[in-house]
Amino acid sequence: MEKAGFVKAGNFVADENYSTWLKSIKGRLRHAQIKASVRINQSMLEFYWELGHDINTLQDTYSWGSGFFEKLSLDLRNEFPGQEGYSVTNLRYIKNWYTFYSQCDAIRYQVGNELKDSMPEKFAYIPWRHHIDILRRCKNIEEALFYIDETISNGWSRSEMNSQIDSNLFATKGKALSNFNEKLPAVQGKLANEILKGEYKLDFLPIAGDIEERKLEDALAQNITRFLLELGSGFAYVGRQMELRIPGPDEASFFPDMVFYHIKMKCYVVVELKVVDFIPEFAGKINFYVNAADALLKGEDDNPSIGLLICRARNKTVVEWSLKGISNPLGVATYQLQKVVDNTIAEQEDSKKK
Repeated sequence: MEKAGFVKAGNFVADENYSTWLKSIKGRLRHAQIKASVRINQSMLEFYWELGHDINTLQDTYSWGSGFFEKLSLDLRNEFPGQEGYSVTNLRYIKNWYTFYSQCDAIRYQVGNELKDSMPEKFAYIPWRHHIDILRRCKNIEEALFYIDETISNGWSRSEMNSQIDSNLFATKGKALSNFNEKLPAVQGKLANEILKGEYKLDFLPIAGDIEERKLEDALAQNITRFLLELGSGFAYVGRQMELRIPGPDEASFFPDMVFYHIKMKCYVVVELKVVDFIPEFAGKINFYVNAADALLKGEDDNPSIGLLICRARNKTVVEWSLKGISNPLGVATYQLQKVVDNTIAEQEDSKKK
């Protein structure tokens, strides 16, 4: 019989083969855990889908009126004490979740599935709480499916997904005015158009109203993690105000506002911030910085660098005409800070009295 004692590694010395094998085991174990988690989530969501279908059908068929959800909740919790998911509120979400998606024929084409028979496969890849927030906050099925796809692609947590909904990513993604289609290969141009937004919500910054350009840049640098989230997945921060020195008799230095690298596009992205409306001169300056990035930063395996100008406002025609004739891929977007609320004199006086 084996005696009790502390487990020791003994005289075994881990060589390179053992380390490689151990690394493989750890990877396979993590993969198995993820697969198990997905299967559990899928089973639960499939049950919710079927339950939503039953409630939707039977409640109408048998005219079960007031008190139905309360009675069902009580019966299920009595039968399965300690299990979550059977509150009155959640049962209503389950019914509404099924009804929301199953009532529209358009989604059947998009997900390639007969919704009345089974749940769309992609739904299993995000947790139930994500689904609830999407159901509560999205105005239509197209928007809901957009956030489901983006959550799956980017691996967003619930808070990250809600942050993207707050910034209205559905309305802004791919809306930057650009010359990407003309200046980039088809695949790269499509990807750039999908990634860059038409408007960036910077309301997480502790600033509002009119602001100096340097203060805006400073605020973004101090909140770089949040800014990266707003830019979208794939952006890596390279630096700000990186000195671009041009040697020679008339030596000169220039300082692009911020430089990023996009992992999926495999290119540098030069970002210029302007706290005023777009004017044609801005296109020439950021074009110069993109040329510099291609000459000094771009590696052999990198794609052409991209310029992104983020300004207070833009006129579509002015932007389009400014980008014509420019050889580098450039995009122009806008930003939005916290909204300033001007109280009336009466409101201010009333506030003082309180």
